[in-house]
Amino acid sequence: MSIFEYNGSAVVAMVGRNCFAIASDRRLGVQLQTIATDFQRVFKIHDKLYIGLSGLATDAQTLHQRLVFKHKMYQLQEERDMKPETFASLVSALLYEKRFGPYFCQPVIAGLGENNEPFICTMDCLGAKELAKDFVVSGTASESLYGACESMFKPDMEPEELFETISQALLASVDRDCLSGWGSYVLIVTPTEVQERLVKGRMD
Repeated sequence: MSIFEYNGSAVVAMVGRNCFAIASDRRLGVQLQTIATDFQRVFKIHDKLYIGLSGLATDAQTLHQRLVFKHKMYQLQEERDMKPETFASLVSALLYEKRFGPYFCQPVIAGLGENNEPFICTMDCLGAKELAKDFVVSGTASESLYGACESMFKPDMEPEELFETISQALLASVDRDCLSGWGSYVLIVTPTEVQERLVKGRMD
């Protein structure tokens, strides 16, 4: 078993019209044993920028703490929030810095940039970025997430339809992966509000 699959995870981000959604499952396991069913994988950087960290849970928490520190230092120096593109470059550099003993995480970054243009990207544990205009996925359920998102996604969705689409895609995918699941945590971010929702899934 790969170290990335040790705790199990599923993270997906999707773009709508001037909005985005980011969602993750809630299971924390040690291989096939479930340890917790309320594990947080999506973290807030600022009101319009979020990061989802799949992979090894301990590294995800360490990486989150380092990123929050780096962003606070940026806010103190620049007196503004970081743009999503800048933050993606920061995460990439931070991961590449540790390439000989990497953080076993695959980040998914989602944010609203200038003119509330949604930005999403993912990267591997060495910080190689992959930008997308529709959706990005990571985690142990990524293969089935690709298929579900590919068939369900359509451009310029409104927030409510985007929530429905990302939730159904995630729930359908984690049912095909025994290392992730146990419900999902979904965030819908628009220029004016952030909606947090918990979606119940199969509890087995």
